[in-house]
Amino acid sequence: MNIVMQRMKTLIEDCTRSSKLWLLLQIENVSFSFHELVTDLSTVLDILPVNDFNLSEDAEDLIVLLKKQCSDSIQFVDPRDDDLRRKVTDTIDGIKHQIVPDQSKLIGIFIDLGLLDSASLIEEIQRLEDETHDQIDERSRIAAASLIGLVRYANCVLYGPSTPSPHPDFRRHKSLSEANIPADFRCPITLELMRDPVVVSTGQTYDRESIDLWIKSGHNTCPKTGQVLKHTNLIPNSALKNLIVMWCRDQKIPFEIYGDGGVGSSTPCTEAVEFTRMMVSFLIDKLSVAEPNAVVFELRALAKSDSVARACIAEAGAIPKLVRYLGSDSPSLQINAVTAILNLSILEQNKTRIMETDGALNGVIEVLRSGATWEAKANAAATLFSLASISTYKRRLGRKVRVVSGLVDLAKQGPTSSKRDAFVAILNLAAERENVGRFVEAGVVQAAGDAFRELPEEAVSVVEAIVRKGGLMAVSAAFGLIRQLGDMMREGGDTTKESAAATLVTMCRKGGSELVAEMATIPGIERVIWEMIGTGTARGGRKAASLMRYLRRWAAGDTHETAATETQSIVVPTPNIATRACSIKKDMHHHSHLKQLALCSVLACVY
Repeated sequence: MNIVMQRMKTLIEDCTRSSKLWLLLQIENVSFSFHELVTDLSTVLDILPVNDFNLSEDAEDLIVLLKKQCSDSIQFVDPRDDDLRRKVTDTIDGIKHQIVPDQSKLIGIFIDLGLLDSASLIEEIQRLEDETHDQIDERSRIAAASLIGLVRYANCVLYGPSTPSPHPDFRRHKSLSEANIPADFRCPITLELMRDPVVVSTGQTYDRESIDLWIKSGHNTCPKTGQVLKHTNLIPNSALKNLIVMWCRDQKIPFEIYGDGGVGSSTPCTEAVEFTRMMVSFLIDKLSVAEPNAVVFELRALAKSDSVARACIAEAGAIPKLVRYLGSDSPSLQINAVTAILNLSILEQNKTRIMETDGALNGVIEVLRSGATWEAKANAAATLFSLASISTYKRRLGRKVRVVSGLVDLAKQGPTSSKRDAFVAILNLAAERENVGRFVEAGVVQAAGDAFRELPEEAVSVVEAIVRKGGLMAVSAAFGLIRQLGDMMREGGDTTKESAAATLVTMCRKGGSELVAEMATIPGIERVIWEMIGTGTARGGRKAASLMRYLRRWAAGDTHETAATETQSIVVPTPNIATRACSIKKDMHHHSHLKQLALCSVLACVY
């Protein structure tokens, strides 16, 4: 009896939480599930020893009545619900033939469903999106995607473009850098969230794009273990991917698990695409007659939803129209316009459209430089980050002085969230060696050093990139920066520790014994290194072991094995590092704990 009642409770709760439209389409299955439970309850009541319970006469009468009702139960679908379902399916079928739904029929459908305003339709969309993620078979996902398109279209046509809140609950796509990504969800190569995790022959998991590039670059070893790959087959890690998807949903971070085909399908859902096209056409027509802020806000929200929407919006010619509002005197309209362009830029082919649209790039740069709000500036920086994912655009953007100075100024002066977007964009552009010199001249090293406490992961990553791409002299000349890197090895998170250690390794390798000597003055550095070797991540342990070897050689007075300083591509006025290092080394003869480093030379080499 208890099991049957629990199953009934679970079914009722599922129906309560579910989308009304989805239940309507599944009404026969739902009816069968309830009928099946009533039949089970009838069986339980038939074998229930009522006389053994010493129940009152009224209670026994109720049980008899319940048994009769259960035994007489038949599976039933209300004809009104069946008729409503037919109206919905006819509307969706009409979309396949590009028949625009009649507004009066749409109103009737949603009134019968009890969805009477824009807020209820938005909630219905959210529930349908949950249904999409929960479905396993392709057919069900396509059906859910069609319903999402129908509700979005109805919400836009029946209630008009949404009025943007002065304090919307989303600024744009939640930045991954704002979330604390679990270590197991990060790709060991890029340390970024894995979108398509795959397993290599050694059993290690990587993001498909990263490991594929690694293999195509001629490597035949596992990046994490160093083992030779027996084969180059990449096996999808579906279990991990499902966990990542669930985590992203909990964190409200967009994660498109079905590629560019749209929500819920590896290929575009015809009905969903047509609904989206009709909605986009409706909105663009409204731009010339309605309040532009509300329409641009709706385009922004639609561009956030999925790749189908991004493609439809761009194909309809919305980008030039959005560019007009980048210079708006209205802060809200400017934010919505630049964020809409940001959301559109997520789709690969839209990056080219944006870069080739007259005034689009200059408009985004102008928002970065002199936007009305920090939010607008931050979203402009995020747009540049997105565009710079294409290598040719990376170089093109890096050659623009306004881009470089705008990002560095934002990293120096903005609030924390804006600084984060600036540093992420700088990190992307700094992957091109020729861009690094311009960033150094603009003051990126100082900006990163000042942000070590506020944004340790992003700031240290920028310094690492600068050092790796030719900015060693600028970093070594920055007062106290080497000591700050040592502090990050002690106090930062795993990713920050790895990045700080990697930066110091590069500096020791390229800068020679003088920089090793300066690192040796960091209080407790040897203890920090040993802790990273013993308890840090695999990459962090390897970097820490390299640092220990440099310190051993320096303490033993063996400067010949430390690589000579490489010729730097960036010339920055610096103090005499060699003179400073000699002074440091004389002073350190009085530090007994550093003398003991020489004893480490008798120990077995770690890693």
